[in-house]
Amino acid sequence: MTSQTSMRAFGQMLDLARLKRIRLTPEPLGQRLVGGVLLHANYNVPPGNVRIDVEGLERIPQEPVIFAMNHTDKYNYFPFQYYLWKRTGRLTATWVKGKYYESRAVGSFMEWTNQLPTVSRGYIIARDFLSTVGRKPTVPEYDALRHWVDDAAAIDRQPGPTPAVEVPSELLRQARSVLGCPFEPSQHSYAEAVNATYAAMMREFIGLHEQAFGCGLDLLIFPQGTRSVALTRGHVGLAQVALRYKKTVVPIGCSGSDLLYPGESPWAKPGHVRYRIGEPIAYGAVPDCTIDVPYEPFTPAAEHAHRAVFQRHVDFVMDRINDLLEPRYQYGGDPEGTVVAGTERFL
Repeated sequence: MTSQTSMRAFGQMLDLARLKRIRLTPEPLGQRLVGGVLLHANYNVPPGNVRIDVEGLERIPQEPVIFAMNHTDKYNYFPFQYYLWKRTGRLTATWVKGKYYESRAVGSFMEWTNQLPTVSRGYIIARDFLSTVGRKPTVPEYDALRHWVDDAAAIDRQPGPTPAVEVPSELLRQARSVLGCPFEPSQHSYAEAVNATYAAMMREFIGLHEQAFGCGLDLLIFPQGTRSVALTRGHVGLAQVALRYKKTVVPIGCSGSDLLYPGESPWAKPGHVRYRIGEPIAYGAVPDCTIDVPYEPFTPAAEHAHRAVFQRHVDFVMDRINDLLEPRYQYGGDPEGTVVAGTERFL
């Protein structure tokens, strides 16, 4: 299967061109329509009856902030966004997975409602593999490619010439566009091509944050990076943005949303969800977590220089979130809870 044929076969994706097209607005009509029509009907019109309790709304500063929330299910930000908008008029830009842009309709909805598609090396590897080879990578294939790519990106590691296990030859030898960036195998390795694509897409992703701040929007981030009923440790992306732009982080504990949204449907079941808003965490409030030199988030240089600071900051935020949760949702609280893992995170 040629690259062009496979791209047509597998439809839409999040690529560099799509990131460049996204434009945020201060008052996204999509959020207003979804909140005022769909969510209002779901939560308030029988047989809806969704009870939303929010504690600590008065703690949110007037200026735009970064909301940091646990991620129990696919839609646990819907009730919070609805309540926040109805009570305060505030609107958000939310980090969402790049795989949601694989559907033309869902991708358009995401753009229409001011969502920020997250970029990862894992998504680029999995999506390029699917487009080039015509199938998803196996777990050993993905793990080997991911280690190779990560080693090539790291400042303090020396990558090997090829991945540790055998992968389809066309992946390494076929000239093509990797999600919008050219790959010429005679000039660069596959790992270098993936990292070049990641760097280009991340620059656009960071630009969207600057758009959001310029529009006066709050950001909503799930530091866990993947869904889990019980809280898990956070990734450093939240800290990279918060410390770079010196933004206040507001921790939020969400309990009960997984029972409203037990599956893939965005239509909530009747029930009760509680959000507890913690004390704002201003820039400089976390001990030993200030960075006074400019840096570019999500780059090997930034992570090499400041990784310990990023991790310390996000650990502090996650511990605050943990304190705001019901026991079932705290660290280790639900061993039977679902955790999304592997390439299912990306495709």
